[in-house]
Amino acid sequence: MSEWNFADVWDVIAAAIPEHTAIVHGDTRLSWADFHRRAAGVATGLAPEFGEGTVALMLYNGPEYLETLYAAFMIGVGPVNTNFRYRADELEQLWSSGDVRVVVFDSTLGETVGEVRTRLGSVRTWVCVGPDGPDWAVPYEDWADRDVPPPAAKRSGDDLFLLYTGGTTGLPKGVMWRQDDMFCNLNGQALHRYREDTPLTEIPGLLPDPAPVHLAACPLMHGAGSITSMSALSQGGTVVLLPSRSFSAVEMLETVEAEGVWTIAITGDAIARPLVEALEADPRRWSLDTVRYIVSSAVAWSTEVKERILAQVPGLRLVDTLGASEGFGAGRSVTQNSTRERSCIGDFLPGRHTVVLADDGRLVQAGSGETGVLAVGGRQPLGYYNDPEASAEVWKTVDGVRYAIGGDMAKIEIDGSITLLGRGSSSINTGGEKVYPHEVEAALTAHPGVRDAAVVGVPNERFGQAVSALVELTGDTPPETEELRAFVRARLAPYKAPKHIAVVDTVPRLANGKLAYQLARAEAERLFGAKS
Repeated sequence: MSEWNFADVWDVIAAAIPEHTAIVHGDTRLSWADFHRRAAGVATGLAPEFGEGTVALMLYNGPEYLETLYAAFMIGVGPVNTNFRYRADELEQLWSSGDVRVVVFDSTLGETVGEVRTRLGSVRTWVCVGPDGPDWAVPYEDWADRDVPPPAAKRSGDDLFLLYTGGTTGLPKGVMWRQDDMFCNLNGQALHRYREDTPLTEIPGLLPDPAPVHLAACPLMHGAGSITSMSALSQGGTVVLLPSRSFSAVEMLETVEAEGVWTIAITGDAIARPLVEALEADPRRWSLDTVRYIVSSAVAWSTEVKERILAQVPGLRLVDTLGASEGFGAGRSVTQNSTRERSCIGDFLPGRHTVVLADDGRLVQAGSGETGVLAVGGRQPLGYYNDPEASAEVWKTVDGVRYAIGGDMAKIEIDGSITLLGRGSSSINTGGEKVYPHEVEAALTAHPGVRDAAVVGVPNERFGQAVSALVELTGDTPPETEELRAFVRARLAPYKAPKHIAVVDTVPRLANGKLAYQLARAEAERLFGAKS
């Protein structure tokens, strides 16, 4: 049985290649020795705070995110990824349910964090990254910028990596991955792989030369960014982060060329479309000869954009990964000029532990035309943190095999490929961000001018889906749609505010009073489906 632990692996790599570059962020370049030293300083600051509990990371992309992640791994503490777009109510729910004891946050988010701080007596320490932090927070550099050995701590493959996700079950839940299971899943898909039983002492002799250079173009707070970066680091590679906090395709292309990037992690057309538009506008400006793969996870990207990218950079491999925080490796679709495959929106080659289950628990057979729910076996998370009921809904044992069942409906074609048919749940995926409709509906109906609301996702060219609302108004002075958007933004992260809002006479409901989401979605698609 393997016992992989990320901190153990990264410690060995830092000792073996101390001068190699680990992290690049604009003008900041950290060697592996720097990365290890700064993480050890943060770990020393964290260690006295923990007998139990977790550490929350509410940070933009930067070295501090990966340093804090490494520090948490050093002392066996679970990290809680936190969306920096969250408002105070959302933070309170997440950090209280996640047993957070320390919060590491960016100074520009201090006002929001300060609002929730008075409500969370369970948080012992607040640590601020950046200048002009509040006086109630520890300056991050006081911990990171010191030369101390890592705290003595017992580590094992059972240490947790927590990955919080909105998923299909409502409010954010922490998927509990044993580090050993996470490492083995990533190792199985990496460019450079270790044997599962490789001793730590052999890793220095197995590190690839040159090492991979990976660009996380999406936020590290999402699994698409953090997990791909963890994989690159575990191969002794370099993680490159874009310096700006708003995405710029030109900046990304300049960074890729300057750093000789091998692999790029994106989230669908939200990044890919501006990227290809920049390439088409000035096709001779950048050389992308070093890039081998662009990988999209969390949301699929369109065939049209893929073909346009390949027309500009013919040698690329464009990869869609099919899976979720609750279960990796469901499948993938690879598009390249030499072996063009079918649309990423429908067809995937399944992973070796992927099946489709019928309603009665039977395995759906290839070519049968039968529809079922996608399920992933193999190494699995333990469940959701502090939520056994929701865990029981997602992880089920069928014929002695434990599967993650996320709600994607699918069928298996005669050639063994999987055709996705859409989610059985109402979760909305907009640019890689998951939105739970009930949460937005509650925010809308809190407005005194709204009697009822239904929120659904409609197809959107850039973001995959756009959050859209049908609202039933009340009162003599009905609110304008922009007023309603602002009302939602004041309560929830801005990406959850409806892009489209239509006033209807009656929001469709079933006889039992539940929202008729199929009818609402059909009406929203009729009204908004052609809009960008």
